[in-house]
Amino acid sequence: MPSSCQDIRAALAECLQNSPCIMIQRNKPSDCLRPPLVDELPTRCQQLKKGYGQCKRGMVDMRKRFRGNMPVGMMGTEQEKDFREEGYQLYAGKNVVGGVKPTAGEEDLKEAASLEKK
Repeated sequence: MPSSCQDIRAALAECLQNSPCIMIQRNKPSDCLRPPLVDELPTRCQQLKKGYGQCKRGMVDMRKRFRGNMPVGMMGTEQEKDFREEGYQLYAGKNVVGGVKPTAGEEDLKEAASLEKK
């Protein structure tokens, strides 16, 4: 398996081994990850399960294959938040669209009126 998902897989396995689903109820890990029992897992295990699924999906997604999956250590950082912003465009490592301020159209009207007066 590629190394991009190994650390999150190991964290999920450790979380499952320490969960009440396995420790107390003595279910198999595969059973704990399926719908009847998945709701009883701790929130951290549910988040790791979702993250692992996204990591595996990212391995076959052609849009992410060139850059690869984002490292687990970067998740939740400011750089990732920039990627989610609307109108994101990367140029030389900086957000190009971030400095543009939306207008309500008033500036355009004032500019058109000043041009008509000239």
